[in-house]
Amino acid sequence: MHEPLKNFDSLPGSAHVRLPIVAALFACSPATIWRGVRDGRIPKPVKHFERASAWNVAELRAALQGQGRRGAA
Repeated sequence: MHEPLKNFDSLPGSAHVRLPIVAALFACSPATIWRGVRDGRIPKPVKHFERASAWNVAELRAALQGQGRRGAA
């Protein structure tokens, strides 16, 4: 397990995580993450550098909670 993933619940909402962590959180491939971003199911990342994107932890938590509600319905 990725160390940041293990500590995800303790991260502040203002923190950012990279693609491998997002893929692990949603239990899918990076390509599926990008499709989810395109389709609006996963929040858009923030560009930190030309080739570095990161996702806001608070937005990911909200998306994961929404995903759980849809699955329960």
